Amino acid sequence: MVNVALLSKWHVHADDYARQANQNQHLEIKIVWDENAERGKEWASKLGVPFEQDLMKVLSNPEIEAVIVDTPTNLHKEIILLSAENKKHIFSEKVLAFTVEDCKEIFEAVQKNKVKLMVSLPRLTENYYLYAQQVIDEGLLGKLTYIRCRLAHNGGVPFEGNPNGWLPKHFFNKEECGGGAFIDLGAHPIYLTNRLAGPVKAVTARLQKQFGYEIDDNSVAIIEYENGALGTIETGFLSGRSPFQLELYGTEGALLIEDNKIRLNSKQAGEGWNVPESLPEALPMPLEQWVNSIIDETVPTISETDVQGLTLINQAALLSQNQGRRVEIAEIMKDKQRV
Repeated sequence: MVNVALLSKWHVHADDYARQANQNQHLEIKIVWDENAERGKEWASKLGVPFEQDLMKVLSNPEIEAVIVDTPTNLHKEIILLSAENKKHIFSEKVLAFTVEDCKEIFEAVQKNKVKLMVSLPRLTENYYLYAQQVIDEGLLGKLTYIRCRLAHNGGVPFEGNPNGWLPKHFFNKEECGGGAFIDLGAHPIYLTNRLAGPVKAVTARLQKQFGYEIDDNSVAIIEYENGALGTIETGFLSGRSPFQLELYGTEGALLIEDNKIRLNSKQAGEGWNVPESLPEALPMPLEQWVNSIIDETVPTISETDVQGLTLINQAALLSQNQGRRVEIAEIMKDKQRV
């Protein structure tokens, strides 16, 4: 049994991770800490565990072996480094940190202290992604020329009694979040397209503030890949009933995924559009992979490359928006420029 502390209920998925932890036979939630004491006490009471207001008392407690970090994103680096230094295994919500250099510092601390770190990138475990990867790996599209991924919802659309929509108010706090729709919801299209299309050469982004928030609420990025392919990533908090869409186009075919509808049209797979007869079995969710890595050293399918790649695209996109230009990834990697 791995004893775990929950560090903050700031993120909208914190309850999901608490539920997953309670359902995992190898985890036991022992304590709650929150930078907002009132929120933390309420959550701890609901979960039936103690609340501790002093973070260092939690991290120095030898009974606690692991932590689930759902703090504001701007606290990630500090709290994750402290957790690693106190020999705690760490599970966290995306993004890990705001810059590639900060991610590197975190991974170095994790390696030095011999703890396991997992960032939740759940769509890399889904059967539709695994099918898309299979199609690419088998060459059914020929040479990949274009990829498009869209994930958007209406969480920022005001309605009666909720001027910020159904998202929590703090999701519109630029200091805490480091951005808006692109860094949050756009994370999923970013890490999916990174996996499917490969290393990125350049990013041109437009992070719009259409409804006047201090963070972007409607965003698009054009991605240039090292293999010559192009891509677009679309996201936002202003789109009602917008389906999830993942599209891949190549010299010999196309793969279209829209929510649960999957269609392949490939020169190598017969005439016309075909619906796959079966999909690969989904992989364990990120939290389960994290626990397995702690217990028996199982290597997770979500890697350091996935995690750093997510931050890399966000860092380049923000620089592109702030300076109104195309940003080459080499600039970020060479200068380690903070934006």
